[in-house]
Amino acid sequence: MKLYIKQRVFSIGDKYNIYNDKEQLIYHVKSQLISFGAKLFLMDEQEREQYFIKQRITFFLKEYEIYKGNLLCASIEQKLGFLKSRLTIKSTYGDFEIIGDLWGLDYKIQKDGIYFGAVHKAFLSWGDSYELDIPEGTDPAFFVSVVIAIDNCLHNENNN
Repeated sequence: MKLYIKQRVFSIGDKYNIYNDKEQLIYHVKSQLISFGAKLFLMDEQEREQYFIKQRITFFLKEYEIYKGNLLCASIEQKLGFLKSRLTIKSTYGDFEIIGDLWGLDYKIQKDGIYFGAVHKAFLSWGDSYELDIPEGTDPAFFVSVVIAIDNCLHNENNN
């Protein structure tokens, strides 16, 4: 399954639109404007909250939490990596590792050391744009939330 995540450039706060492979809008993300650390809400087309993404305030490497309602369903931690971006995810869906290339454009998603999916960042685009490729039958809203957390963690300099 492929999804396309596009950050809206000329907006107040972080906002993203998420499209399926037929270019239909299926989710959007809006941020809480005044907060310590990033707070983002993944909404479906009927404005129902799917997931809530919250940055934990840390001093060195970044950490994010993903909630479904009041239930914590994932913790994402940035790890030190030599010439690569690395994040680990402990979630109700299992444990994942996100490994990015030197330029932060391509990421592999691994579950238990086995290839699970990929995230590709568009090199030349207005705002950040990603292609998310995950297996059919997985929760797409969850993995979109993971990509939004990655973007905030590694590419968004407004969250400091």
